Amino acid sequence: MNTSAFGQITYSIPEEMSKGSLVGNIAGDLGLDLKRLKTGKARLHFGNVAEYIALDKERGVLLVKESIDRETVCKQTTPCALHFQIILENPIEFYRVTVEIKDVNDNAPVFKTDRVIFEISESAAKGAKFILEPASDSDVGENGLKSYSLNPTDHFILKLHDHADGRKEVEMVLQKPLDRENQEQFNMILTAIDGGEPQLTGTAQIEITVLDANDNAPTFTHAVYTASLVENSPKGTLVTIVSASDKDHGSNGQVTYSISSSTDNIVNMFKIDENSGQIHLSGELDYETSKHYQIDIKAKDLGGLYDSCKIMLDVTDVNDNSPVIDLISTTPMLSEDATLQTVVAVMSAHDPDSENNGEVTCALNENIEFSIETASNGFYSLVTDSILDRERAAEYNITVTCSDQGLPALSSSVTLRLQVSDVNDNAPVFERGSYEAFIVENNTPGVSIHTIKASDVDWKQNARVSYILDDSSSINGVPVSSYVSVSADSGVIHAVRSFDYEQIKHFQFRVTAQDGGSPPLSSNASVKILIQDQNDNAPQVLYPVQTGGSLVAEMVPRSADVGYLVTKVVAVDVDSGQNAWLSYKLQKATDRALFEVGLQNGEIRTIRQVTDKDAVKQRLTVIVEDNGQPSRSATVIVNVAVADSFPEVLSEFTDFTHDKEYNDNLTFYLVLALAVVSFLFITCLVVIISVKIYRWRQSRILYHSNLPVIPYYPPRYSDTLGTGTLQHVYNYEVCRTTDSRKSDCKFGRAGSQNVLIMDPSSTGTMQRIQSEKSILDEPDSPLERTILKRLNRVAYVCIKTENTRAYRHAYCEYAKTEGVTGDKCHATCERSGRLSLSE
Repeated sequence: MNTSAFGQITYSIPEEMSKGSLVGNIAGDLGLDLKRLKTGKARLHFGNVAEYIALDKERGVLLVKESIDRETVCKQTTPCALHFQIILENPIEFYRVTVEIKDVNDNAPVFKTDRVIFEISESAAKGAKFILEPASDSDVGENGLKSYSLNPTDHFILKLHDHADGRKEVEMVLQKPLDRENQEQFNMILTAIDGGEPQLTGTAQIEITVLDANDNAPTFTHAVYTASLVENSPKGTLVTIVSASDKDHGSNGQVTYSISSSTDNIVNMFKIDENSGQIHLSGELDYETSKHYQIDIKAKDLGGLYDSCKIMLDVTDVNDNSPVIDLISTTPMLSEDATLQTVVAVMSAHDPDSENNGEVTCALNENIEFSIETASNGFYSLVTDSILDRERAAEYNITVTCSDQGLPALSSSVTLRLQVSDVNDNAPVFERGSYEAFIVENNTPGVSIHTIKASDVDWKQNARVSYILDDSSSINGVPVSSYVSVSADSGVIHAVRSFDYEQIKHFQFRVTAQDGGSPPLSSNASVKILIQDQNDNAPQVLYPVQTGGSLVAEMVPRSADVGYLVTKVVAVDVDSGQNAWLSYKLQKATDRALFEVGLQNGEIRTIRQVTDKDAVKQRLTVIVEDNGQPSRSATVIVNVAVADSFPEVLSEFTDFTHDKEYNDNLTFYLVLALAVVSFLFITCLVVIISVKIYRWRQSRILYHSNLPVIPYYPPRYSDTLGTGTLQHVYNYEVCRTTDSRKSDCKFGRAGSQNVLIMDPSSTGTMQRIQSEKSILDEPDSPLERTILKRLNRVAYVCIKTENTRAYRHAYCEYAKTEGVTGDKCHATCERSGRLSLSE
């Protein structure tokens, strides 16, 4: 059965014992066995207090665990003790233990401050008391504070007072009157002593300052001070320093300064430092307002005693006023044709300063078209000094600067704004003297061609430009207004009609730009319109001629070699440039392996050796294309006879135009061959006679032919129109006499080739040739006769093929080189070739 035991024991130990020091034999004092301490798991219980004591179970003793400071544990409480329990288990036993902590004199008395300062007037009475701050001692009992001592004690003694709570109040009592003149400072040591063994002490130093009595008034060093300042000195400028002395010391000798003047201009203008006596400027001095100032100053000590003085301040004048400019009369606008010395403005200038500072001169800041003229009494006139030009300067900002003669000089400026009104003295000016514009033919009437621009440096109405078409010039006798129009406001040139490059390639006219002034001024510009070609004309085949009345066939002998020149397709295109670049292609052929066409020259040549197996009649379809976008083309059919004799050709070509093939009927061809052989002799005679007649008719056909059949010409012609289709190796001269209706034509022969002229309606011969008719009439003038004599071969071919437009083009182009233009040219063409102008 568990039981409990209780007991109590007390120990007494001094404070500050070292760690591990023995407190007491707890096992022996409580009668406990050491084994019981172990088996009972003995421990100390302190509660919520610090654990300063430890239990040694092996020895059964209590030891000091932490050094104990009584002042820390109990402060001023006495007695000071630690209370805790020792507890054992099985059975539970606990015992109360009290450890009393005895005080040790380990603390000396301490003053709150080690320096005490007093200020005592020399008039203080004997017996005056001054309370001193007491010292404190953390120890208690006999170790606490016991007494005080003061050293030296010539003028003061100490007096202690005990209170019921044990506190001691200490006073310092004046025993002997103070004399500041003999000794101004006293230093004494106050000592606090405790009752411990050995005694401990604490000290504090007492410093006493003897204050003087106020028995002397302040005195200024000067009764009157003089000073001077320049006007416009900045605020805060030091004027002067006044000084007053007081024989007293301390507060009795402290002097303060003040301005005693009652006027507002002094109080607001100056201020004084009450301690230093420095007088500063707080307002703005102006020599023109006040030249002298008198400032009254008072010095006063803290006891109410005072003295006074005066400051006489002179203000020095400086050049602080700029000249004042007064505009009396101004002119805001002046015409640019104003005469010299025209008055623009009248002004006056003055300076409130005096002497040199008030002497004013005025001048212009820039070297412009104006000058300043000086009059009496400070008046000035601004006048024109040169001719004005609004286009050079439409507005002037004229700055007039007036300066005085001070050092440094001051100046004022005024800016006059003068506008120059316009006079119509400038004609419109085109951006360029001449213009070139391009328009593509077949244009829509009313389309914009070009814009011309002219500018006029004048202003408003004088600068308003209108564009007028000069209708005095004409184009081929037609007024230029029938071709173009000009917008009066914008200068846009519009096409009035649709242009045809083949009729007119360019034309030139003048446009007048006129301003709106009075009187108006104008200028001219030349405009050249270049018509650009369109591919609006298909190529025209000049040779071979395609007619419905007869057929032209080229003969190729069967012995012809590779590259044999059969004929040449001659074509022209009245367009220009790449639109007139022609190319030739073989579209269809009876035998494509036998012939080829030159892409650029139109020459038809054999590409292999002709054999006996080749058909006599060969039909070639050649297409001629120009290089326009899109391209245009023409087709020509070339009939070629592959044979060595005319009878062989006749048997094949009698039904060539009927587009019938009889190869399927062998019997028919055998009968036809027999008939041809039978009449061979007769046929040969007919052919010979026909050739003779044909050659005779050839000399007449230039003037007397109604049948659209032309004689055969060698396949190489002169390239007279620049189309690239003719070679220059063969040239032909066409000429005619003035007294004959005959033409002599000379041709350079390229080879002995023949031409067959056939009438499709004839079955046996080709002897019928229609009656001839004159193509050209007799020219009306020597100039026309000369032109017709010098016409080239192309013009001749155009006539023969009834290509009236190509002829008229070639003829008139040449006529222009002879000075024949316009309607006269067309009339000449009409008379010469009976061509209608409407074609």
